[in-house]
Order: sequence, then C-alpha cells, then structure tokens
Amino acid sequence: MARQGFQIKSFTRGEKIKAKLIRMTSDMAIFDIGGKSEGVVRDDYFSQASKFIKNLGPGDEARAIVINPETPEGVILLSLRDAAFDASWEKLEKAKETGKPVVVVGKNASDKGITVETDFISGFIPLSQIGKSYAGNPESLAGKRFKAKVIELNKSKKRALFSEKAVSDKEDIKLEKKALEKLSKGEVLKGKVTQVTDFGAFVKVAIGKLKVEGLVHVSELSWKKVGEPSDVVSEGDVVETKVLGVNDGKLSLSMKQAGKDPWTGVLKKYKKDAKVRGKVVKKSGFGAFVQLEPGVEGLVHITKIPPGTSLEINDEIDCYVEDVDEKARKISLGLILTSKPVGYK
Repeated sequence: MARQGFQIKSFTRGEKIKAKLIRMTSDMAIFDIGGKSEGVVRDDYFSQASKFIKNLGPGDEARAIVINPETPEGVILLSLRDAAFDASWEKLEKAKETGKPVVVVGKNASDKGITVETDFISGFIPLSQIGKSYAGNPESLAGKRFKAKVIELNKSKKRALFSEKAVSDKEDIKLEKKALEKLSKGEVLKGKVTQVTDFGAFVKVAIGKLKVEGLVHVSELSWKKVGEPSDVVSEGDVVETKVLGVNDGKLSLSMKQAGKDPWTGVLKKYKKDAKVRGKVVKKSGFGAFVQLEPGVEGLVHITKIPPGTSLEINDEIDCYVEDVDEKARKISLGLILTSKPVGYK
C-alpha cells in the first residue's frame, strides 16, 4: 500500500464533499466518497432529500455534507439537503422561465398574504396574487396543495414570490390583459377603492364591461403632502383616476393628476409682496412650511423668524410673499409681525 501511495481519506463534521451513488433502498442511499468506508444517507436525512435522491441513478454525483465522520456501525453519515435545495431552486428558476406552475403547500396566512412551501423552499403569495375564489379567505389555503406560478426569485436572499391567481384566474387575466391594451395614457377613469395599504391604494376601474384593479401610489394620491394613505382615502370610496401606464400587466393610476394641479397659475394668485394667510404644516431646521391651500406650500426661512417667536404645527399665521418659483414649485414667505420682536432696538 505504501508503494502504491494509497492514503486513507478522513473527514470532519460539516465538511462538504462529492458523493457518487452506489445503490439505493427504500429508506437509505449509499455513496462512494473515496474514504475507508461508504457514505450513507438515512433516517431523517433520507426523508429530507428523498425526492432529490430518487432522481439519481448509480454513478450520479451529488454534493453532500458530513454529519457524522464515523457512526458506531463504521459508516459515514451524510446529508444531501444543500444539494436538494439547489436542485429545487433550479426547478423554480426553470418554472419561472417557462411560466409552468409548480405545486405548493399553504402554510400560514396573514392580512398580507400566505406563506407556502415547495420542496425545500419557503415562499410567499401576496394578497394581491390570490385568486378571487380565495381572496376573501386566504386562510382556507393553509394546509392545501395547489398550483401557483413563480413571479419573483432571489436565491441569495432566499426570496420566492408566487401567484395563485395566475393559475386560478388564468382566463380572467387574459381578458384583463386585452382590456389594458385598449387603455390610453392620460385617460381618466372613475373607480372604487378596494384596499388601502401603507404604499398607496388599489382602485378597481371599469374598462368596458370588465373591471380591473390598479394601484395609486402614495405619491399620486394628492397634490398635498400625504402622511398615511388612509388620511386621504378609505375602502369603498369612489374616486377619479388618471391612467399613468401599464407595466408588466400592472395598471398604474393617479388620483392627483385626475384633478387640477394647484400650482397652475400660482404666479397670478400669489404675487410678490401680497399678504397671505396659511397654516403651519411642517417644521425643519431651516424654517417652517406653511400651507396656503391644499397642494401649495411656502417656506418661512429660519432667518425670517424673529428670536423668541415660536411657530407650531397647525398655527394660523399671516405672511407676505417674498418670491415665487412656479417651475421649481417654491414660494418664499416672510412673517407679518404684529408685535415688536424680542431684542429689537
């Protein structure tokens, strides 16, 4: 053995190695790993990767992890979980490319959607991607096996998003797609608010005889500054929206652009040196923002606020217009003093 240069290879717990399948039984797989004894995948480790193992044939190689370098029986216990995970991920990537649905199992439902599992991968179906049959009761999908389409994957973050409605509402989606193709950018449509989220509101609009849901992003809800979308709209409200466009089958709408831009003609309304009255809506390190009308605000710069004068949110104050930049949407204001400032000589 010394003349042949043969060396017995030893392994350590957690080591990643290449394993070549020798044979397989109903509950165990035996691999050649180039050691003094064979590597074995059995018990829970076999169950974990059974779907992956059953697709292997004698001589096929797989990446394995050493769980126990030497069991009491003298064999090396292996796990193929990583290899099975990679195989499952490749399966999802192929399904995304081809658009073919995969079978998932529903787990935990919440007000945002439902977590699902397929092979070794956990994923999520957002509420907006659940078909009309389950939209009102996503909890009913928990524990069920059903088909869903892969819509987003990020292996490094182990992030997988699925769509159930892409399967269950397939025909409706085809009709929606045709309807959306008929829409023109800038078209104004009346719709009903179906859901309010922290990033905007979903509005269902009628396109011919078909009703399609679109998103009004928080930045498109109003010309005035919006803190929470729920401050502007509520579920069930009927609103006018303007079509911004369709991207990847998703309809983008605007409520603010469906109405008149309050900054149109602002130069005529707020002339230099004109006296105006407004409400303090925001304070910052460089001054106070004063709302003159919804969507139109002016800034009283910190240098224009006399020492000892305190401006608080919701204070109604009298100002005069110093300058207006309609293009940049900026108005500079000065305070109209009603009393002698502290320290004034």
